[in-house]
Amino acid sequence: MAIDGVQREAARGQVHSPAACSQVDDGITRVFGLLGKRWTGPIVSVLLNGPTYFADLRRAVPGISERMLSDRLTELGIAGLVVREVDEGPPLRVSYRLTSAGAALEPALEELRQWAEAHLPDKGPCVGPDGPDTSPN
Repeated sequence: MAIDGVQREAARGQVHSPAACSQVDDGITRVFGLLGKRWTGPIVSVLLNGPTYFADLRRAVPGISERMLSDRLTELGIAGLVVREVDEGPPLRVSYRLTSAGAALEPALEELRQWAEAHLPDKGPCVGPDGPDTSPN
């Protein structure tokens, strides 16, 4: 007896009733499925300032590995939010820029930034592994 995809998902507890699914907005689910991944928001935020070379982007997002940055940029490219551009060398350099769809996220990200300022506890300026920087300026 063959088991179809729906039966397989039901066996894993991943199928929901139509009533349960209608409680979650499909657009919100899709947006957070992409933008809710770790590092994606900061990457898009940096790219809002204009085209950025890969190495500069990595430096601008503290803590991200090259592999994770590459993976997130690939996902954003597949979603149509980022374009990869190769600058013929020497040296060969790769930069990334937002598409018009990616740039259209700016107002939403600004609203989220303002919300965070008003409602999330402040962790202070860039906090490293040893806690906040307390050295004199």
